[in-house]
Amino acid sequence: MNRRINKETIETIRNISLTTILVALPILLFFGSFMIGRYPVSPKDVILAIVSVFVPITTNLDSTIYTVVWDIRLPRIIAAMIVGAALSISGASFQGTFQNPLVSPDILGVSSGAGFGAAIAILFSFSVVMIQTTAFLFGLIAVIFTYSLSKRLRGNTILVMVLGGIAIAALFSALISCIKYVADPDSKLPEIVYWLMGSLSAVNSNSILMIIGPTLIGFAALLLIGWRINVLSMGDDEARALGVNTEKMRLIVILCCTLLTASAVSISGIIGWVGLVIPHAARILVGPDHRKLLPASISLGATFLLLVDDVCRTATSIEIPLGILTAIIGAPVFIYLLQKGYEGWS
Repeated sequence: MNRRINKETIETIRNISLTTILVALPILLFFGSFMIGRYPVSPKDVILAIVSVFVPITTNLDSTIYTVVWDIRLPRIIAAMIVGAALSISGASFQGTFQNPLVSPDILGVSSGAGFGAAIAILFSFSVVMIQTTAFLFGLIAVIFTYSLSKRLRGNTILVMVLGGIAIAALFSALISCIKYVADPDSKLPEIVYWLMGSLSAVNSNSILMIIGPTLIGFAALLLIGWRINVLSMGDDEARALGVNTEKMRLIVILCCTLLTASAVSISGIIGWVGLVIPHAARILVGPDHRKLLPASISLGATFLLLVDDVCRTATSIEIPLGILTAIIGAPVFIYLLQKGYEGWS
């Protein structure tokens, strides 16, 4: 009896400690990121710059500090956290829904579609807002094509949808190559290539306002149906036996993940590995229960991408594209996580 109580106490303490860490990490890094950059800002100045906007207090801060904190760093910090969280929760949801640990948020072609939309917008010299809007719309169009294709073809629904996504992604990748071929090599081509490598350098408050609605809807819906994703991960037969409409539920998950991924890619470009690696790390920490896994993925994804973005904008005199660093970090970490925790999928 005492041993059972001790085990329960230890497990409770572990859960509380883990929850505290997952909540504290993104919050601490959020405030710490304001101080990181080529223009140094002290912790005191950061706090005063933020508080003085809401509380009528007198400060002697230079206007440059307000500009750096509110106009430059705040939108970028928020964007990095939203993008990281969106890709991570989408990856975790897709991996459970498709019962495949190697599925990532771009499996249905959304990233390639968004990349093609952005490439067209850059080719025709659209504004930054229009580039982001076009990328978002073409990301949705790519997934619509994938889903329509899966409905027309016979066979295993999940397998057909994944294979359809690969085909649609390949098609849009080829179209991106066509855009690169006709783009001006001195101006447009470098801009297209840089966007495809991923960056948050062009993010501003308008970018955040554009994606905040779709991302909030996606986050809320996935968190609410986390237990149903648990059922889907057991297989269609078991899910139907428990009274879950698998086709309807899978469509809801796909729609939510598409909104999140298209929103993220539209402002950041194509950033790989986040939606593949972070869900595995979260699964090792909290287990396969999506009611815990999805919030943990949000926390770790937001923390990871914000940390990577801080390194990208400060490590060298020229900003490093996000996609390069996430790939350099993600590949070896993913191999390690597979060796450590792959048996959890068995």
